[in-house]
Amino acid sequence: MKLLSLNLGRAEVSEHTDQPERVTGIDKRPVDGPVRVAAPGPKGVGASGVAGDAVCDTRHHGGDHQAVYAFAREDLDDWERELGRPLASGTFGENLTTEGLDVSGAKIGERWRIGSEVVLEVTSGRIPCSTFQGHLGEKGWVRRFTRKGAPGAYLRVIEPGEIRSGDPIEIVHRPDHEVTVAFQFRAVTTERELLPRLLAAGDALHPEAIERARTYMAQQS
Repeated sequence: MKLLSLNLGRAEVSEHTDQPERVTGIDKRPVDGPVRVAAPGPKGVGASGVAGDAVCDTRHHGGDHQAVYAFAREDLDDWERELGRPLASGTFGENLTTEGLDVSGAKIGERWRIGSEVVLEVTSGRIPCSTFQGHLGEKGWVRRFTRKGAPGAYLRVIEPGEIRSGDPIEIVHRPDHEVTVAFQFRAVTTERELLPRLLAAGDALHPEAIERARTYMAQQS
């Protein structure tokens, strides 16, 4: 398992975002590194956890629980075959393009060591949005991405440090519960009846997912 590509985005004007300045950093490009990774601060204040990476709409992106976004090269390859066009690493807006790692099969609270310093913890799956759809230029993309159910993972920074493309990835902790990234994604999108089961992941789960689960349970009682 390794970090195949480390990707950074810069702020660019886009017609596909409702961010106040109409800019987005979704178009991320590979860099060699090394690049520092650290907790950016609370959502709404902090942006990306990856130095030099633009997160423009901090209403919905960035912050400690979405500090880093990872997507598997294997899933990009699958989309290449389905869409019939090449997809460079970083095309889905991911900071980390991994190889040999089942990102959407990772468990909430799972921890990865990347290189010799950085430890990241899985918090949730990525919810597709209109900016993502516009960036790719695929009609009905939000629906298609949701149906696929392999959203990639957001991560928080447990131990900061520097990473670079080619660094090995090691799973250093895997929790004993059923809540994978794909499971969490289905629960908050298409299978809301799964929401109560998300709480088995504990405090490692993204706070917004915890709130959704508790709200759903209150409505059912």
